[in-house]
Amino acid sequence: MKILVVNPNTSWSMTDTIARTARRAATPGTEILAVQPFIGAEAIDSNMESYLSAVAVMDRILAVEEHYDAVVLAGFGEHGREGVQEIVEVPVMDIAESSAHVAQMIGRSYSVVTTLQRSVGAIQDRLLLAGLSDRCASVRSCGLSTSEVDHDPEAATAAIVAEAERAVRDDHAEVICLGCGGMAGLDDAITSRLGVPVVDGVAAGVRLAEAVVGLGLRTSKVCTYAPPEPKKISGWPLSARASQVAR
Repeated sequence: MKILVVNPNTSWSMTDTIARTARRAATPGTEILAVQPFIGAEAIDSNMESYLSAVAVMDRILAVEEHYDAVVLAGFGEHGREGVQEIVEVPVMDIAESSAHVAQMIGRSYSVVTTLQRSVGAIQDRLLLAGLSDRCASVRSCGLSTSEVDHDPEAATAAIVAEAERAVRDDHAEVICLGCGGMAGLDDAITSRLGVPVVDGVAAGVRLAEAVVGLGLRTSKVCTYAPPEPKKISGWPLSARASQVAR
């Protein structure tokens, strides 16, 4: 089995972090192919950057020539999953939804600890749209940008642990979800400090992808995620193969 893991931003160091976490989570025999967009922001902390990444991620996926059995989108609540589901037939996992599904299996309530405060609303909207918000005790900000999480893991761990502790104490969260792909790999440190289960979205996405592929299931093409009807698209996509698919 091969899983395509897509970092929605253009940071090579974050792609490497995500890839290492995905490979640790994968079962023996599963190959991880980690990529990032050709264009876009080096970190995603706003709606504009998220919408930009949605286009860039679709372009990047269409440019992949290798066979893969599933896609894991490693942006926590970023836009674009539905578009990806229209252009591929394999299962597509979003790490926000994956982590929330897993959290609800192991606890009555969960909280998400993410980056900046401005990202809180976007995550709340994503969970609401996915029907996963009822048991979400809170979405909390650690106060660090995505770039700061990427470049200073030690400071990020301290800030995330502090906010997770407040979520457990004040919001009665029983499970913590790491609300950024760049936080991949920090779950052990937080669990050892707080004693509560911590769900890494990248790891959850990989394991759920393996499970769905193992069941022989694919994305439904009956209606909602059917391929878009062919039409002329001017000036996009950027990659040669994506341009052929679009036409």
